[in-house]
Amino acid sequence: MPRVLVADDQPDVLEALRFLLTDLHCEIDLVTSVDAVMTHLTRGIYDLLLMDLNYTRDTTSGREGLTLIDRARAHDPMLPIVVMTGWGSIDTAVEAMRRGAKSFVQKPWDNGVLVEIIERELADGLAVRQRDQRHAREQEEARLIQRALIPSAMPDLEGCDMAARWQPAEGIGGDCYDVLRFSNTRVGITIADVIGKGLPAALLMSNLQAAVRAFATNDAATRDVASSINRLLARNIAVGKFVTFCYLVIDSAAGTIDYANAGHNPPLVLRSDGTTERLDATGVVLGIFPDGVYESRTVAFAPGDRLICYTDGITEASDPGGEEFSEARLIAVARGPHATAMAIVEAVTAAVGAWTGGAVQTVQDDATLIAVLR
Repeated sequence: MPRVLVADDQPDVLEALRFLLTDLHCEIDLVTSVDAVMTHLTRGIYDLLLMDLNYTRDTTSGREGLTLIDRARAHDPMLPIVVMTGWGSIDTAVEAMRRGAKSFVQKPWDNGVLVEIIERELADGLAVRQRDQRHAREQEEARLIQRALIPSAMPDLEGCDMAARWQPAEGIGGDCYDVLRFSNTRVGITIADVIGKGLPAALLMSNLQAAVRAFATNDAATRDVASSINRLLARNIAVGKFVTFCYLVIDSAAGTIDYANAGHNPPLVLRSDGTTERLDATGVVLGIFPDGVYESRTVAFAPGDRLICYTDGITEASDPGGEEFSEARLIAVARGPHATAMAIVEAVTAAVGAWTGGAVQTVQDDATLIAVLR
């Protein structure tokens, strides 16, 4: 049975409403105060709140009721609210609707009209909750699928220690990375950021990862991998969408990093001598120009060096005042006395969390970080 919570400071009004709603086959709870409304809402889920806007004697402004709407909506955003008052006005009705009420009824009410409104709001509210539950299940399934596409562990690479952390802002997202092991001394690393968030970005990300695993072979040049993926995405991506992407091949035996960067945040090579080399873009973002040209570049990767790959969810995370974490702070933290790649990742994650004023795992955007310690 649908559960309806009715709030009014006049007992005779409550009894009249109880009698009227009996034919709707609802479970009805009656309360006479704002505090009682919130107490009942915290004890269980209701399918409708039918409430007066005034509770204190000699008060006709409706402020109590309007504030109660805010509190009820904060507790349960999907709760249908129907407001009624004997001192109603157009301005009060507009304000009540603006704050989240679904319908407005003025006392004395017309029984037929009130019943029609309640039946409609109960049906609509149930449909919304069912859609939300279905959406939640779909989101969880998508999250599990996407998580399965992200490497569960970093492969062994002689002479290097690697670690990564991937955290979508909404359970699923558009950031992704992959690590492809070609030999004991050679791996390919990809990191990408699909514009947007949520399920559309996650779908595009999965297509990107499939393309990477098809084109990124041991013998393929980094520029050719970027070009092949770009041509594929440009034929299938939605108008106005694009992907920033970087593909790097680390050869620990040769002591080199070969890379092609398609408009992604420049990975950072933190040298043991204190200098920093940015692996800047060598071509445009993926998915816009089918004939985009990409260049391969090679840099040294010597013992003591550190490679940091990241998405903008790291550097653009903002503090309460709106200032971004920045690349400079990322470099400063990553240069700390960290003995392992995971220590670097954890230190940066903690620093970003402290910067934003949230928990360590709190992010404002999809965030991915990869650290390789030579």
